[in-house]
Amino acid sequence: MDAAHAVDIASLALQLKEELATADAAAARSAVGCPIVVAEVSKLTRNVNPEAYNPHHVSIGPYHRINNPELARDEDKIRSLGTVLSAASAGVTLEAYLDVVARMEAQARSCYVHTFNLESNAFVRMLLLDACYVLVHFGGVGAGGFCLHGNGGDMMEAVGVVRDVIYLAENQIPFFVVDEIHKLTTRDGGVVSAAEAIAGYVRELLRGQQYSVATPAVAGPPEPGNLLHLLHMHLTPTAALSSSRTTGDRVIGKQRRFGRWRSATEYYCAGVGFRSRPLVGKGARSILDVKLDGRGGMLEIPRLKIDAETSRLLRNLMALEQSNPAEAGTHVTAYCVFLSQLAGTVRDVELLSRRGIIAHGLGSHDEVAACLADLCKGVAFGGDDPGGNYLRATWQGLEESFRSRPRRWAAWLMLRYFRNPWLAVGLAAAAVGLVCTVVQAVYAVLAYSPNA
Repeated sequence: MDAAHAVDIASLALQLKEELATADAAAARSAVGCPIVVAEVSKLTRNVNPEAYNPHHVSIGPYHRINNPELARDEDKIRSLGTVLSAASAGVTLEAYLDVVARMEAQARSCYVHTFNLESNAFVRMLLLDACYVLVHFGGVGAGGFCLHGNGGDMMEAVGVVRDVIYLAENQIPFFVVDEIHKLTTRDGGVVSAAEAIAGYVRELLRGQQYSVATPAVAGPPEPGNLLHLLHMHLTPTAALSSSRTTGDRVIGKQRRFGRWRSATEYYCAGVGFRSRPLVGKGARSILDVKLDGRGGMLEIPRLKIDAETSRLLRNLMALEQSNPAEAGTHVTAYCVFLSQLAGTVRDVELLSRRGIIAHGLGSHDEVAACLADLCKGVAFGGDDPGGNYLRATWQGLEESFRSRPRRWAAWLMLRYFRNPWLAVGLAAAAVGLVCTVVQAVYAVLAYSPNA
């Protein structure tokens, strides 16, 4: 056989075995009921901003424990295990915890898209220590929880732990592991479930950042798949899909196909106004609740506070949706596509900042614009699906407003003349003079008599 066409049987067999293992893992996920999977972020997405997806303080789960063993922080996790054991009821031993986790090993492995060369002892040990670490820091077990209102080094450590443990799509363990450890610890009097306890922390975190004031049910189905999914459950849009003149029930053939959002400046120059929508009362429940009024002339957007972690959180929420589109939906992705195209230039950020829609503590508007413009690079999104794009009807309404010639002319006159008081006065004086001239001419004609 020609050497150029020789087949490397061993290499090809290894490749196919790996693909078979991946397929078997997918089948196992369906069999054991693991709807939210933990997957590596695709290279196309990661390459835009690799640091947005990597932990810097502590690793949770197998992905970064293997790739960055220095982030395992097993000493801290052993102390968390000690705290959990101290909080457990009398008679609950370490062996009991290990037995519970060992029985969940196969199901837990099936929740990861990739397989890992971790023997059972190492995998079970990792799950137990990571679950204890999560419960001590965020689940109210013991007195080791982090508060984000501290000072100095404690504050920085708290921010690092929250970022790594809650925000990162890859840095997760299945929530049912955390839940079972919590049940075993609190079985003689625990009333609040692990989901409810950690959701309380997440809710306080999101309200402090003014991202959400929602209180979704987290203790019943659908249950959270992991901590990032638990946070994601607080960012479900509540605004009606028919928030504009165009209803979301029409078929695409009777509408324009979804395209790019226009910039805030373009909409503004076409007569669309912008107003900040508060997260209170019967109004918006999260930053996703964008609303266009019935006439298409005012777009209400909840205020977005942008800090050093905003882009990281939004990117990882999109990564969660990219791996779990059927289970998690794509509404955060739809919002990020809207935001990145609406506010992708400095002029747009300046306009939205003046309207109270964007607030930030970054170095400049340029930095914010660059951050938002790159937000969705490498992300797949189908905008014409009303079920996947909750803002599709809003886009349709804005597009109608933008293409309306009377509205555009009225907006041009307003921007050209009425923003300058002297030009406005001059235009008004000219209009009054014209009216007076016309009236005078009419009276002159009426007063003329051929018999005079």
